[in-house]
Parts: sequence; C-alpha cells; structure tokens
Amino acid sequence: MRIGVLTGGGDCPGLNAVIRAVVRKGVQQYGHEFVGFRDGWRGPIENKTTPLGVNEVRGILPRGGTILRSSRTNPYKVDGGVDKVRSTLTELGVDALIAIGGEDTLGVAKKLTDDGIPVVGVPKTIDNDLGATDYTFGFDTAVNIASEAIDRLHTTAESHHRCVVVEVMGRHAGWIALHSGLAGGANAILVPEKRFSVAEVVRFVESRFEIDYSPIVVVAEGAQPAEGEMVTQDKGLDAFGHVRLGGIGQWLSDEIEKHTGKESRAVVLGHVQRGGTPTAYDRVLATRFGLHAIDAIHEGDYGKMVALRGTDIVRVELSEATAELKTVPAERLAEAEVFFG
Repeated sequence: MRIGVLTGGGDCPGLNAVIRAVVRKGVQQYGHEFVGFRDGWRGPIENKTTPLGVNEVRGILPRGGTILRSSRTNPYKVDGGVDKVRSTLTELGVDALIAIGGEDTLGVAKKLTDDGIPVVGVPKTIDNDLGATDYTFGFDTAVNIASEAIDRLHTTAESHHRCVVVEVMGRHAGWIALHSGLAGGANAILVPEKRFSVAEVVRFVESRFEIDYSPIVVVAEGAQPAEGEMVTQDKGLDAFGHVRLGGIGQWLSDEIEKHTGKESRAVVLGHVQRGGTPTAYDRVLATRFGLHAIDAIHEGDYGKMVALRGTDIVRVELSEATAELKTVPAERLAEAEVFFG
C-alpha cells in the first residue's frame, strides 16, 4: 500500500514519535510505502508532499514539533477542497491516510471517511480534551512545562511579596490548569468549565497575603468571569470557527491589584507549553499510537481512531472520538478546591 501521513492543528511534543513509529513498522513489517503531506490538510489540497521513509524518520523521536509541519486548514471551508484532496490522493496513488491531530483535524477525518476517503486517526492535543481516549500525547509534556514554570514563579513572587497569575492553554477544557495547578501548589485554579467570581479570587489572594505568603493563581485561557464576557485577543475566527483566546491572565492580574492594593503580575506561558522535547511518557504513548494506527491501516479498518483505555491501545469510531469534548468534571475540580485560598 501507499499511505499518506499528515499532522494538523496545533503542534505538540510527540508528533514526530508517531510519524517514526508508523513509518518504521509500516516499512519494516508490512512493506508499505509512505508519502508525507506538508502543512496539515493543506498538503493533500495543494499536493504538497515530502519523502517519508525510514531514513527521513531517523533521530526524530526526541524532537518536538512535526517534521511534516502543520496548519489549521479545513478542506470543507476551501472551495472544492474535498475534491482536491481526492484528486491528489488518486494522482499520487495513495490508498489511505493517517491523520494525526485534535478535535478539528479528526473532525475532518471523520467527514472524509463518510465521503469515501479511507482515514485512520491518531489523537493529539495538549489540552487532553478528546473524547474516547483517556489521555492524548502532548498533555503530559505541557503539564510538566507549566508545573516547572509555577515552581519558579513561587520563588520570585515570594521575594517581592507579589501575586502571580499564570495563564495556561485550555480553550474549552481546563485539564492543563487543573494538573499543573495541583502539581505546582496554586492557591486558585480557574477553568473554562466553571465561571469564576473575581471577588472570591480576591479573597483567596488576600488570605495568603495575610500569612505573608505570595499567592499563585493558575487560569486557563478559556476561563470566564461570572460577570462579563470572555476575554479574547480579537473577534476574528479561524477556519474552524474559533476565536483567538488570550488576555485573561493580564485582565485578572489587573483586577487583583485593583482590589487588593498588592502588586500582581501576569505570566502567559502560551506556546512554550507546546514546544520542546516530549517527556518519556509522551514519547511512549505517541509511539504506541503510531504502531497501532499502521495496524489499523494494514487491516483496512478505516474510520477509526486509536485510543488509550487504561493501559491498552484500542480502536474507536472517529464519530465517537469527536462527538463531544472531554471536560473537567465537577468532582475533579472539587478535589483541587481543597487547596484554594
């Protein structure tokens, strides 16, 4: 078989580990040939390819990002996009696709499967918000990066008697905020799943200052105050209909300083959470996903996504994987709230 591979949406550590596993097992055990599509779904739309053999994947296991590059292109928002994808695959003799991505990329994979193009999905997102899988690779790395940053911010905050607000990624799901906040000993964790009261956050901060302790507040970029609208960078939408988030950390920091009279600083971790080398956990998980994805392709089991259930890798329908986002349940947030204030 000739198999296409692409990575779509936001990059994250572990993508190259998937690509490596797919190619190594596909070539060495099954004798398949691979075509790398560059820049996500833009690759098959515009026939942008790159060689993808065993030599091309040597040494990429510890590398962050993706050697195939990525984009947020949506074939269903491009005039004739799906027909162009189909035409490119026919021209190149590609029998099936492996799409590595999150909610948006796999949503496209599901639609393409429905339209007769054979696709197998691999779940990737630092937000860990994909349904039907316990964990996605990239999440563990992001949490470790954020936790280390919070540890460092504790020391400088204490030196200057400041409050520090740490903004982490998380559009609709607060998993990074929850895990990094718990691991880093945050005094408040604010997530998209539950609107927060500024007055309550101020009380948490003041209670810490009263015992001569500098508070740390972790806030996901999609968290919203109980009063007012979501804070965003602008009102423009991307190809999947998402607004650009960002700014909630600075907004909240200003509110804290205004209400407490104490100095407050905002730190936006931003894309640093998605960069750099993957953790050992993410390398192993991504590798296992890649190995099982090529098995699914080899067996002709299309329209599926590989998923982690417990410690096992299983296959689930793409429709199940993209049906709804996996958000932080109330009971998990309640565990963290024990340590607020």
